[in-house]
Amino acid sequence: MRKPDVRGFFDTVTATWTYVVYADGDEDKRCAIIDSVLDYDIHSGRTETVSAARVIDFVRKHGLEVEWILETHIHADHLTASSYIKETLGGKTAISKHILKVLETWEPIFHNEVDTPLNGQQFDYTFDDDEGFSVGSFEAKIVHTPGHTPADTTYIIGDAIFVGDAMFLPDVGTGRCDFPGGDAEDSYDSSRKLFNLPDDFRMYVGHDYPPEGTRNPQCMAKINEQKLNNVRVHEGISKDDYVSKRNKDDEGKDVPNLLLPSIQVNLRAGEFGHKTKDVQYVKFPVDKI
Repeated sequence: MRKPDVRGFFDTVTATWTYVVYADGDEDKRCAIIDSVLDYDIHSGRTETVSAARVIDFVRKHGLEVEWILETHIHADHLTASSYIKETLGGKTAISKHILKVLETWEPIFHNEVDTPLNGQQFDYTFDDDEGFSVGSFEAKIVHTPGHTPADTTYIIGDAIFVGDAMFLPDVGTGRCDFPGGDAEDSYDSSRKLFNLPDDFRMYVGHDYPPEGTRNPQCMAKINEQKLNNVRVHEGISKDDYVSKRNKDDEGKDVPNLLLPSIQVNLRAGEFGHKTKDVQYVKFPVDKI
């Protein structure tokens, strides 16, 4: 199997990994960008594009053509730069059709129906479960891997899989399951879907939170490494044991600092919504979260 090249970019503020997937030296220069980051300061309400600029510079330096700008899910801890990247480089924004479930959950809280379409049309494309597509000359496929949120999606591109927050590196485990629509049982089932992939497939995670004093941030582990060593979902742990510990550890967790602006912007595919007298806003619902 041909293996795509993967370049990861780590955002230290949100511990997020963004990826460019491409074929170095291939005549086909089409690429995908996965889980981009728009810098946002919650105190001042100001945005910057430092993180996105690193990705854009890489794409331009390598003469790549952006075919897809993909989201693994609606992130609660960072704003996506998908709209900015599309405006700058082109490409199609895409996410799983399960975004509709997330819209159903959050729109009654934010009441942003005027500028946040409930049918998902703000994305250029929404994938069906198990749908095949391509990234340049590489065959690709999506797999629905819910648990962290109901819309979590894994992208399989060649031998590289991009799991978002469905699973983290072996010494970190899995994504929390206490957000609306999250479910620890689904999280366990999703890990088993991933473990059915070939042992030598490369798993790229959406975040990395290295245990203190152990190592620098990393982005990839092979499937067989996850099966053997993942502290939460390694082979041999029962579903009941996983669900019990996951739910216990998630109880009383703090809300992510950027949850409220992130959800609103990410549900719009990276847009801040309609302006009021040339000013854009995010809403902070009181006593609703």
